[in-house]
Amino acid sequence: MFEKILVANRGEIACRVIRTARAMGIKTVAVYSDADADAVHARMADEAVHIGPPAAAESYLVIDKILEAIKQTGAQAVHPGYGFLSERAEFAEALDAAGVAFIGPPVGAIEAMGDKIASKKLAAEAQVSTVPGYMGLIGDAEEAVKIATDIGYPVMIKASAGGGGKGMRIAWSDEEAREGFQSSKNEAAASFGDDRIFIEKFVQRPRHIEIQVLGDKHGNVIYLGERECSIQRRNQKVIEEAPSPFLDDETRKAMGEQSVALAKAVDYCSAGTVEFIVDAERNFYFLEMNTRLQVEHPVTELITGFDLVEQMIRVAAGEKLSVTQSDVKLNGWAMESRLYAEDPYRNFLPSIGRLTRYRPPSEGDAIPGGIIRNDTGVEEGSEISMFYDPMIAKLCTWGEDRTAAIKGMKSALDAFEVEGIGHNLPFVAAVMDHPKFASGDISTAFIAEEYPEGFEGAALSDASREKLARLAVALTHFEATRRQGISGRLREPSGAVNRDWSVEIGGETISQTLDAVEGGREFFFGAGLVELDWRPGETLARAKFEDETVVAKVNPAPQGWRIRWRGVDLVAVARSARLGELAALMPEKEAPDTSKLLLCPMPGLVVRIDVEQGEEVQEGQALAVVEAMKMENILRAERSAKVGSIKAKPGDSLAVDEVIMEFE
Repeated sequence: MFEKILVANRGEIACRVIRTARAMGIKTVAVYSDADADAVHARMADEAVHIGPPAAAESYLVIDKILEAIKQTGAQAVHPGYGFLSERAEFAEALDAAGVAFIGPPVGAIEAMGDKIASKKLAAEAQVSTVPGYMGLIGDAEEAVKIATDIGYPVMIKASAGGGGKGMRIAWSDEEAREGFQSSKNEAAASFGDDRIFIEKFVQRPRHIEIQVLGDKHGNVIYLGERECSIQRRNQKVIEEAPSPFLDDETRKAMGEQSVALAKAVDYCSAGTVEFIVDAERNFYFLEMNTRLQVEHPVTELITGFDLVEQMIRVAAGEKLSVTQSDVKLNGWAMESRLYAEDPYRNFLPSIGRLTRYRPPSEGDAIPGGIIRNDTGVEEGSEISMFYDPMIAKLCTWGEDRTAAIKGMKSALDAFEVEGIGHNLPFVAAVMDHPKFASGDISTAFIAEEYPEGFEGAALSDASREKLARLAVALTHFEATRRQGISGRLREPSGAVNRDWSVEIGGETISQTLDAVEGGREFFFGAGLVELDWRPGETLARAKFEDETVVAKVNPAPQGWRIRWRGVDLVAVARSARLGELAALMPEKEAPDTSKLLLCPMPGLVVRIDVEQGEEVQEGQALAVVEAMKMENILRAERSAKVGSIKAKPGDSLAVDEVIMEFE
């Protein structure tokens, strides 16, 4: 067995590999860029080596710098994680030439399966059902348009060396094919150092289901069940679960056996994934094979009991698999929610900054009958950079069945505190609470169909509005009573013991009757009892109602409270009934008019400006392209207008709401 392993990655996956290596008694080496000098993974490893500037193309993607770090530390093997160099055949070859083990598959398997074009050809030769498409190299945007027209819209434009949603676009027209081709090439070059593109038919409303395979160097290959990965945004997975609520035993077996056959055809060894799209009739089509560890591997670990990183290390060391297919049993259900530094209220635009508060829920047996697991690479005070993928954590739960796993995930998300950046926790909480998701009736079109205008917060039911209104009254009364005790006043302040309350909440006003307060924490309303577990200054409030316990994030807001719960983000102001009447008469401040400005919606780098000063632009026309966290974002005109002046140029690094251009 290896004595020292270098982890050629960063963030949560680097921490994940280090944890398993430590448990196996293996020393670890981390590599880090300037941006990651104080990162968790760099401090967690036994040794850490600096490898260059923040841009991945100048640090994590430079093979020679990784080799030099190996030479400095004497590492005997390298685990690549996922992304970066994990599916680069030249990296595996360089390690082999240096006498260092690659904790992954052989070069031949990487070349055959890591290349999306080659893998589809091999799958077709092996009589695996594949999606219709064009597998040759595409020279330019006009050729892409011709191929897309021949296949028939909609089509998927994909990077051959792609993964993680990078370098992927859906095109429904010639114009979108032309734009998508160029953006996909640019993202592919930036993320993988390989800008080859192919096009295939886009199957509408499919499920994205993948099979986990595990093989050794002795010809043994098994599959470890499937993962449902259909909840995606911009082809990037957001929520995964295992097993799938859609597959039956017959389809699962057929997909598993086909995946094993394909893996054996390329002498695959290590932990990899065969991905399929599955239609409504459970017909499945080979999509691609990822030869590296998948982001969503924890859900498979939770239902099988296998540590996939440990298995990869043992396979790389030459050991045989210790189990056969008959030993694989699927136990319970697991969910994974990806925490992204993306603001769902701003169309999921990337967000950077410092984590002023980062308090994940306790791991382990922290929910009744279930388990919480949080794979992360950050801590409170960490800086979220614009240079890398926006995913900062993976929150997982396990339960005896799907209902229990979802319930556990809701509770875990309620208790997860993140401040300082925009993030998607409210969104995944809303999805978990969505009736359609709970039913298992999902597809890759779920987000587009259920949130066609973007995410503006979860809908608040009348029953939930009533509960949050009572919570606001309880918080207000509790804090007022505390102020009275500190000041030594003999009687409570006006309004604090008022029986009649007016609560302005989420744009509506609700009347509440507070009958009595006992022990300072039991609030008796006409609508029912609230038992409050909270102290001033705490940011989580636990309120026990008649039928459920609500764990909400609460912060002081002007005159009231900002309350966040299950995808709801609102301000609740509790006043006496008379003050409520007067507050309704106050005028509202109007927001400033920015309709004549194109503002940068996220921190990013201007890639190009597509218009000129004085040009007449039409609604929907591309104005500029801004790159953030390795993704290109096309900014379009919201209405017809004339460009007055352009304030930014390609190469400029802009902050949020910085002016790009003005219109007349």
